[in-house]
Amino acid sequence: VESYNGSTWTEVNDTNSPKSQKSGAAGADNTSAVKFGGAEIPAGLTELWNGTNWTEVNDMGAVKYNMGSAGIATAALSFGGRPPDPLAQTEIWNGTNWTEVGDLNTARSNLAGAGTNTAALAFGGTPSPTGALTELWNGSSWTVVNVMNTGRDSLGGNGTSTSALGFGGQPPTTGKTESWNGTNWTETADLA
Repeated sequence: VESYNGSTWTEVNDTNSPKSQKSGAAGADNTSAVKFGGAEIPAGLTELWNGTNWTEVNDMGAVKYNMGSAGIATAALSFGGRPPDPLAQTEIWNGTNWTEVGDLNTARSNLAGAGTNTAALAFGGTPSPTGALTELWNGSSWTVVNVMNTGRDSLGGNGTSTSALGFGGQPPTTGKTESWNGTNWTETADLA
């Protein structure tokens, strides 16, 4: 684990359980975060970061990896993912426990997310042709909204449900960046 202070990266304490497949994560800054899921056993594991150490807390309700995520350490959202087939499942984290809530409209994995656990955006993912799909979370259910211009999976995402960025991804590799304004995606400057 490395922490960024705005100009440099510093190695900090490792997580208790390493993960190789994409686990979910949420946090507001480098002093608090939550990490969850992943492909290894125990794959439903959840760990909290307090700025110094990781602590194991209550596990997710379902074992999964390659999911989308949004939120902060005390209020996170996990959606989609797999094992082994793509899932539509959504779980909400309240800082102590996970609760299953309304599913995505389309099951998929390797998707990106932005926003909070009450107002989130899920976009991209596999299997094809779901890579351009975008769904909006209102705190209780997902609504399909306008698709991305370039469908892809394994992309990065950040921002809010009304102002987000989707960047990178595949196939086979793409440096494309798109900006979400709450209604539509617009292609902007590509990654270097």
